[in-house]
Amino acid sequence: MKLKIKTGDTVRVTAGDHKGSEGKVLVVDREKNKAIVEGINMVSKHEKPSAKNPQGGITKKEAPIHISNLSLIDPKSGEATRVGYEVRDGKKVRVSKKSNEVI
Repeated sequence: MKLKIKTGDTVRVTAGDHKGSEGKVLVVDREKNKAIVEGINMVSKHEKPSAKNPQGGITKKEAPIHISNLSLIDPKSGEATRVGYEVRDGKKVRVSKKSNEVI
């Protein structure tokens, strides 16, 4: 399945506990259709002491969120938009449906 959200995109959460929040996509998991967004869906993880983290304790980290709950932010207008594809200058590019601009 082709995903319309890529690493580095700015997205807005459209459903769930974090609805309305915005952030930058850090990682996209194509197999599970999930993405990790900076500062969104934070969870507490209990870590045992290790060589990397000798103290151990509770750490906060981002958990994956389903792609269907994310909407791409149009860089020009700052609004949520859908994504389409067009061939421009011989290359297939992503296009914002609201402003018809290349993303």
